[in-house]
Amino acid sequence: MRSILAVIVAATVAACSPPVPDSGPASREEQRARDAALANPGLPSPYAISEESIAPTPLASAQTSPNADIAAETTAALAATSANSGVPPLEASPSNPPPAILSNPGISSENDFAAVSAEQTIESDAERLAQNRAQYEVIQPTELPSRSASTQPNVVAYALQTSNPKGTRVYNRAGASQSKFQRNCAKYASPDLAQVDFLNAGGPQRDRKGLDPDGDGYACGWDPAPFRAAVGN
Repeated sequence: MRSILAVIVAATVAACSPPVPDSGPASREEQRARDAALANPGLPSPYAISEESIAPTPLASAQTSPNADIAAETTAALAATSANSGVPPLEASPSNPPPAILSNPGISSENDFAAVSAEQTIESDAERLAQNRAQYEVIQPTELPSRSASTQPNVVAYALQTSNPKGTRVYNRAGASQSKFQRNCAKYASPDLAQVDFLNAGGPQRDRKGLDPDGDGYACGWDPAPFRAAVGN
């Protein structure tokens, strides 16, 4: 009984196990294909080192010198100039003839004695002087125009009529006030205007506005000296 049970278990295990592939000798066609694949592989291994020598890469041509560049640019410019004008450029050389001097009528030749002698004579000079004398005109001085009548006093005439210097007392100013003098003189834009108003109000004998506290006849510091110096007084 036990022997029968062991046989049944062994058969069941053999039926459940996967089939083992045939590892026996392959056919001749398969063997040839395998040998050909091994003899002619596809890509080489990335770790393989090639024994093929690499030829050196030619370097770029050396840069030209600055003198060579300038010479090339000059040659190109001369060629362009020659092509544009149709006349080849003149090479500088000591053997070249001097350039022709062209006459320019716009340049005066009065400082060139030879040129003047060839163009003018004593007779032509005398004729030109006579023409200049005929055109000469002497303008005689005339009287200055008179000014229009004015009722305002003339400070210039007053300065020339007086002779006392500024600050010299000539007139008595009783009760003169310095504060009144400063206050009233501040109302005028200039000493000339103050002097005109001073003379128009009865000055220099009277000083109703207190413009001449020192009694020299000049209001608010007005000075006749510049007017006298202008005429030499």
